[in-house]
Amino acid sequence: MNHTHHVKTGIVLGGGAPNSSLIAGALVAFAEREMEFDVISTSGAGALMGLLYTCPQGGDRVEALSRWAQIGVSDELYKLFPVNHKVFMKPGDHAHQFRQAMAKNPWVQWHREMFPQGSFMHDMFQLAWASMTPSNLNTKSLGLCAHLPFVEEYVDFDLAHRMPGEFYFNAFNLDTSSMEVWNKEQLSAERIRAAFSFPLIYPPYEVDGHWYIEGASIEPLNFEVMTRPEVEEHVDVVIVADILGSYRLLQKPRNLYDAWVKSIITPLVKIAHSDTKMYKMQMAQHGKTVLQLDFYKNVPDAWLPEIFDWSDSNLKRLFEVGYQTGQEFLDEHGLLLGLLPATGKPARTHHAAVRQMHHTSPLSPTRLFENALAMF
Repeated sequence: MNHTHHVKTGIVLGGGAPNSSLIAGALVAFAEREMEFDVISTSGAGALMGLLYTCPQGGDRVEALSRWAQIGVSDELYKLFPVNHKVFMKPGDHAHQFRQAMAKNPWVQWHREMFPQGSFMHDMFQLAWASMTPSNLNTKSLGLCAHLPFVEEYVDFDLAHRMPGEFYFNAFNLDTSSMEVWNKEQLSAERIRAAFSFPLIYPPYEVDGHWYIEGASIEPLNFEVMTRPEVEEHVDVVIVADILGSYRLLQKPRNLYDAWVKSIITPLVKIAHSDTKMYKMQMAQHGKTVLQLDFYKNVPDAWLPEIFDWSDSNLKRLFEVGYQTGQEFLDEHGLLLGLLPATGKPARTHHAAVRQMHHTSPLSPTRLFENALAMF
């Protein structure tokens, strides 16, 4: 037991990817201190981070969150083709069937086990299989990618309905022109896919006869539900995990592709910044305490141009920053949150693999290929 007394605590997990690794790292620090929440309000990628914390497949929240930090693409490969083929997959029924068949292929499984996650050879083979995947993408398509084909591999939706506390996530209903907020009783893989349907990247998603896009594309932080009287009365302290509301994220693009990525992020930075400021003022009037995780104080300026890259090194170093930020946050506010002081015991091996892989000098593609040939 790591608590002095129960403090009714809520957390708001904002949208943003791939810098959602910041949230994943912070949540690992929270997990090590056995932090539980009475209310979790999420938007966009924050919904997945919240589900990895509350109902991960396999039941180990630390392992699940650490695994997310390893979904990046080998740096050597990313320089040649800066797209995350592990997350953004081709659409269509034939593509889905092809991925299922490849997942059962012994030769494919052997390659996945032979080469470390995030290595050049591992990701090169995955990119080759992704390139061979058939697709129904055409000029009449409403989006580029399949809707999160992997979400059931990460989230235990049966466990989700039994998790303690309240869980909320949002999606924008195109038919009613209104934001909808769903609760844990309504939680399903289909609604999560709707909540992740960012325009152009994904087509709108149909649920119960209505079409939805990602709520975070309009409200990157789901504050609205936190201001409802029936929700607000369940929290005394609210933690805000905002990874978009920093003006330091606005950087000169490095190329045309990076300019497109930043065109998505730029309006969300202002929205997240303003919404957080307004929410803090409103809660102060109601006598509530709002604490914010200051992720970017630990991010050097040199990292900022690449902060939205899906490269292996970027995701892992952001995870480390998130973990450090979470530890510092709990050291400062732990007593207010009803936590006992940290014991000083070594941290769990939560992200030892992440740290080791991040600090290990990668082999060159040529050397990796030579090593692979030597095995035959």
